[in-house]
Amino acid sequence: MATRTKPRIRIGIGGWTYAPWRGVFYPQDLTQKRELEYASRQLTTIEINGTFYGLQKPESYMKWHDETPDDFVFSLKAPRYATNRRVLAEAGDSIERFFASGLTHLKQKLGPINWQFATTKQFDAEDFEAFLALLPTKLDGHTLRHAVEVRHESFRDATFVALAHKYGVAIVLAGDSEYPQIANLTAPFVYARIMGTTDKQAQGYAKKALDDWTERARQLAAGAVPHDLQSVEVRTAAKKGAHDVYLYIISGFKERNPAAAKAMIERLA
Repeated sequence: MATRTKPRIRIGIGGWTYAPWRGVFYPQDLTQKRELEYASRQLTTIEINGTFYGLQKPESYMKWHDETPDDFVFSLKAPRYATNRRVLAEAGDSIERFFASGLTHLKQKLGPINWQFATTKQFDAEDFEAFLALLPTKLDGHTLRHAVEVRHESFRDATFVALAHKYGVAIVLAGDSEYPQIANLTAPFVYARIMGTTDKQAQGYAKKALDDWTERARQLAAGAVPHDLQSVEVRTAAKKGAHDVYLYIISGFKERNPAAAKAMIERLA
């Protein structure tokens, strides 16, 4: 990936196929096979969920690349077979199969990889470091960006944050959710997933909440952790300088997530 001197804030959603979005986000007369084409011109990134459940074909990655604008970026949820296991150090084969499945067909549109862990997975420093050591830093000339989405309170630990910093892996920032929030900057980019949309707001969030998240995204892009986000106290200094930000609006009242994403993109403009 080319190195940026100016950070880019990208806002998107998880997936693009969801029946209730028809007639709300998607025009009623839009054919289903054109949904990605449409969504990628309204948003600036999408997190692909299908990769979490099974390996995708190279042809799928080629198709996704060709249907989206040149400056669009996908993030991918890594396969559950690598993260939903008792011993993470034994995930090597699953990780290798994933990276051999055709990801590079996304070319410059290949963004971060989100390694999501079960809510019951607890922090084990030795085993987690062994897992991080398995993650490749390059793939056919592409510099890979990894994020770990940990969802057990035991990860609110300075040792965990130090490990993420050591390997240059981002800790997924959980917003408006029941999951532990760890806003430490441990990588050259930020990966956030916010989950507070409701059916009571036309844009999913109230205007102030949209303003607040937009301002947080700006601060994170500048390399600063907003004062109203929770971090773990550590001795290791945060990654300094500009950070690309990938922010996804997921869960919550899913019907409103595209509207919330579009509202934030408008504010950033």
